[in-house]
Amino acid sequence: MKIKSAFSAALLALVVAFAGVSSARADEGFVTLTIYKAGWIIGGSGGSGVLQFRGRSYGLSTGGLDYGLVFGGSKTVLRGRVSNINRASDVAGVYGAAGAGLAVGRGARAIVLTNQKGAVLELTGHQVGLMANADLSGLAITMR
Repeated sequence: MKIKSAFSAALLALVVAFAGVSSARADEGFVTLTIYKAGWIIGGSGGSGVLQFRGRSYGLSTGGLDYGLVFGGSKTVLRGRVSNINRASDVAGVYGAAGAGLAVGRGARAIVLTNQKGAVLELTGHQVGLMANADLSGLAITMR
């Protein structure tokens, strides 16, 4: 009788453990962002986008500040995945980056960013305009 009870308890503990792992597992979605950037030493950016997550679309707004060598203006369109999120609102937050780039006409862009909630954006796309930068920048994403 004790062996049967111990086996039942162990089986129940195993089922509960695996049920907790599967429900707490992070998910991923897909993001498209269009960002407009302009500046002279200090720059600013703003734009919008869409998050596709679990069959639904969520509107996003972006805004940011750059400081360093910033000159010109550009439009950047980025697409990619966001991982390590449990709900759509996890994509909202502040993402920071240090980088350098030059776009005259059209140029390629690729970036990986992480916010304070652990969401990871892996984005690629293109930038159009005249922009030279070697700066520290921050990008804030909010849900619309």
